Amino acid sequence: MDRITTIVNEFTPISLPEMDSVKLMNRIDTKYVLSANRLPGLLVEAKDKYRILEIDKQRELLYRTTYFDTDDYKMYNAHQNGKLNRFKIRTREYVVSQIHFLEVKFKNNKGRTLKDRVKRVEGSMSFKEKESLFLEDAAPFSINDLSPKLWNKFTRLTLVHKTAQERITIDFNLSFKNDKDKEIELPKLSVIEVKQDKYTANSDFLQILKKNHIYEMRFSKYCVGSALLNPDLKYNRFKQKLMTIDKLN
Repeated sequence: MDRITTIVNEFTPISLPEMDSVKLMNRIDTKYVLSANRLPGLLVEAKDKYRILEIDKQRELLYRTTYFDTDDYKMYNAHQNGKLNRFKIRTREYVVSQIHFLEVKFKNNKGRTLKDRVKRVEGSMSFKEKESLFLEDAAPFSINDLSPKLWNKFTRLTLVHKTAQERITIDFNLSFKNDKDKEIELPKLSVIEVKQDKYTANSDFLQILKKNHIYEMRFSKYCVGSALLNPDLKYNRFKQKLMTIDKLN
């Protein structure tokens, strides 16, 4: 990954406050799964059109996520069964900035992703009343019905287009652990997500991916990590993705 570090240092930086204008909490996501070995070439092609998020002089940022679900995995199964309106509930730690959120992601039947979140107390192991009220308002689940099911960490690069309302997240060094302390690492895998207010194929990054014959593949870290670590869960909908991941890794 030294080559990635060299290339990302050539990007023009953007700070966290500057990026506030491109939060895209209501957006269209387009995802791609590829070998991490292909990232340097893509980054070289993107560096003139995009800035890169920099926090405390760091550009390769560590994220930690805990996903919550019911005991019978209602949210996982909604995705596995192809339900169009579905939720994910997670806490996320932005390690470098030491910011913690409780987040609800809702994917609606029009293909849009809506994200809502509330700040958490750093290192808190329990939910506060404010978080419980937030969750009751943002999702059809009570905190009392949820428990942590999957822990995930990864390194992320965040690119912001210099003129368009568009962000690109590039994740690698993925690892997962379930509630039975079973772990898996996917060091050769990368997940790219193009986030736009309105989908346009004229996106500079989408054009770079197309030029390099990298094609869209829907991907949920929660569902893929759960399917890899919990053989008792149904995973028919994810079988092709798991085969692709196995081949890349």
